[in-house]
Amino acid sequence: MSEKRHLVKVVIVGEEYTIRSDASPEHTRAVAQYVDQSIKRVLHTASVVENHKAAILAALQITDELFRARASAESMDEALDALSGEIRRWLPPGKRGDTGEMQAIEAGPTHPVG
Repeated sequence: MSEKRHLVKVVIVGEEYTIRSDASPEHTRAVAQYVDQSIKRVLHTASVVENHKAAILAALQITDELFRARASAESMDEALDALSGEIRRWLPPGKRGDTGEMQAIEAGPTHPVG
């Protein structure tokens, strides 16, 4: 069973749009407001007069923000993984949550009794 779809009326650069979304109405309004502000910022700071050109430039800026946020999140994930590995090494073997194979690797090679 899918979640309820919401119809939300929003205004972007003076144009009214009816958005159908699975997201909450509050979320949809916040997204629309962000897009509206981004387009208006382009209209006020660039030498662009047409709304559709401003919308394309705003979309490029928003996409750049998304790509930078994704790269930052990936970097943070890698740093957390490295930190987690370092902290795991400080824990007693029984508390590390490692598989037996990982514990054997960390314990080092075994020598046959001969």
